[in-house]
Amino acid sequence: MFKPGDKSKLIFIGCVLLLAAALVGGQPRSVVSAEVEKLETRCGWFSNPTPSNASLHDREAEWIIGVQGGYQAEGDWPDFGPKQWIETNVHYGYGCACLRLRVARKTHRVIEIESAKARPLSVCRNDRKLKRWGFK
Repeated sequence: MFKPGDKSKLIFIGCVLLLAAALVGGQPRSVVSAEVEKLETRCGWFSNPTPSNASLHDREAEWIIGVQGGYQAEGDWPDFGPKQWIETNVHYGYGCACLRLRVARKTHRVIEIESAKARPLSVCRNDRKLKRWGFK
């Protein structure tokens, strides 16, 4: 069927074609990197109801910061003073904060927290768009 040199030529041509297809097609972007936004500031209710579970509830959505035993965003959480934190479960609870962060919009996950600042509770309490979350 093939002459002795034909088989190696076919393998060589196949390899060249595969390499050319890889170079032309490039590398696909990962799902996470394709949907990750630029750094942005989001303000709202920072909730930490139990160990390692945290999220930010802003005017748009709930943004998942961490899930116990699973996903955890990079970066530091806000530091709350005693008058800025409502305890609901021993020392766990919620407060008002602004975070400079990077999010994945499709999954509503926080990828990275660049900075975080606690705010007075009154700021979130007086924001009508945040009332839908039920924090008091």
